[in-house]
Amino acid sequence: MPKSNPKRLGDVLVEEGVVTEDDINEVLRRREKGEKIGEALIRFGYCTDSQIVDALSDSLGIKRVNLGMIFVDDHVLKLLDEDFVTKAKIMPINITGRRLVIATNDPLDFPTLENVRLKTGMNVETVLATKNDIETAIARYYGFTKTLKSLGIEAEKEKQEHEKFYEELISEPEADASESPIIQLVNQILLTAVKAEASDIHIDPTDIEFKIRYRIDGVLTTERMLPKVVLPKLISRIKVMSHMDITDTRNPQDGRIKTVIEGRPVDLRISTLPTVRGEKAVMRVLDLTRDSKGIDRLGLNETEQQRFMKLIKRPNGIVLVSGPTGSGKTTSLYACLDQLNDPEDNIITVEDPVEIELEGINQVNVNPDIDFTFANALRSILRQDPDIMMIGEIRDVDTAQISVKAALTGHLVLSTIHTNSAVKTIGRLVDMGIDPFLVASSLSGIVAQRLVRKVCPVCAKTETPSENEQEIFEKNGFENIKKVKRAVGCSSCNNKGYKGRTAVFEILDVNERIARMISNNEKEYDILDAAREDGTRLLVEAGLDKVRQGTTTVEEILKLGLD
Repeated sequence: MPKSNPKRLGDVLVEEGVVTEDDINEVLRRREKGEKIGEALIRFGYCTDSQIVDALSDSLGIKRVNLGMIFVDDHVLKLLDEDFVTKAKIMPINITGRRLVIATNDPLDFPTLENVRLKTGMNVETVLATKNDIETAIARYYGFTKTLKSLGIEAEKEKQEHEKFYEELISEPEADASESPIIQLVNQILLTAVKAEASDIHIDPTDIEFKIRYRIDGVLTTERMLPKVVLPKLISRIKVMSHMDITDTRNPQDGRIKTVIEGRPVDLRISTLPTVRGEKAVMRVLDLTRDSKGIDRLGLNETEQQRFMKLIKRPNGIVLVSGPTGSGKTTSLYACLDQLNDPEDNIITVEDPVEIELEGINQVNVNPDIDFTFANALRSILRQDPDIMMIGEIRDVDTAQISVKAALTGHLVLSTIHTNSAVKTIGRLVDMGIDPFLVASSLSGIVAQRLVRKVCPVCAKTETPSENEQEIFEKNGFENIKKVKRAVGCSSCNNKGYKGRTAVFEILDVNERIARMISNNEKEYDILDAAREDGTRLLVEAGLDKVRQGTTTVEEILKLGLD
């Protein structure tokens, strides 16, 4: 262990050009008592955790690792307890001879390294990882290991020996609910999901086990496989938390959980579904501290943002956001509401369910069980003198007709609809039974959108486009594209090559010319040609522009299946 190394973290960051001496002095003056310089630099926005780790790796020659790709054995975890590693922000990962390899984001924290040596009696070798990776690994290994052991779940080879014990354990009454292993397991599943920034948690039964899977950046990844005997108790706990009927295992149920995880407010939407192998549960995770609010955070370029704002600033008419499930339509609607939220306006929403509660906006949940549908709710809302109405989805002719009526009588109506492109939405409304001239008179604009993964900025490689990619670019009007980004994979993106998502948009402004064509029931492709002449850019063109900018890759755009 390099105890004699005189360097300090601040010195390394200045040498590597990450920050300046003035930055260090400013942070030293402003940081809280006992706060480490690295944490303060990140908190004040002078650099990122990843930049610090890279600088240390380059300067000190210490290897950076991806904790998501490393398996840690139980005998390594036993050397240091959870409280110590959580406080020290380190993660033991391996033993080689008499050396304990630990991951840290500060290899110059010699007191902590010496403490590890004294606790374990072993020499200490350091590797580098970001603070977030370390915290995620601690939650994943220490939390799950402790919880699973309390359930009697140990190594794969020991499962059969303990099957009887599982059954006895989960059938026993819980003396202290706060210490129940099942409650600990649910809490651990939620904590890991929030740490990994997952949008959904899937609990899927198989023949002899069940899977815990997380959807991260739109992709499902299996986290754990657990014995199926635990599943009924786990599902029951989730039902209790979301106020469902725990005795009903034969019907689908929906629920909601509001909780706080590590100081972060989280809203969970729960859905259970009976399958032939047992009950399946899906939990949609809404981390309210991460949700994008403003229109400027949706991923629109300057021109698109101006066109979007033009649509929602009109005093009346219908603005529809279209796309398949999971394409970010609701996020866009909430961004519109945030933009339009004004004390002088009466804004009312009808949703199924209300996803995020907004201050100053009247939000209504539909309830089909008492025949309080979208259509019935809208009839009541029209008697409430609204200025702006947001409808969760136009899914039937009644809702569509009332929306048209509201738009024609001076209201701004925002809603979503399931169509593949902006121009196809027109045909969808006509197919529902709305007369073309009413569609033309009421429709203000349509925004079609999709979500694509953003290439990881840490590990992305810049390369020359392949011949096939060049053909795709040229076919869609992009010439002389010399460089594109390639997804690689590193510890920062959990070896996926992508981190985060952004949206691509197709914005159709229903101007007088387009409205006349709709009223005359002209062909879809003629309307599309007119829209493109007016500046509408197709989804595939918007996607390839993101590729040109280095935001995403051609592979991501091709996955969308756009023409």
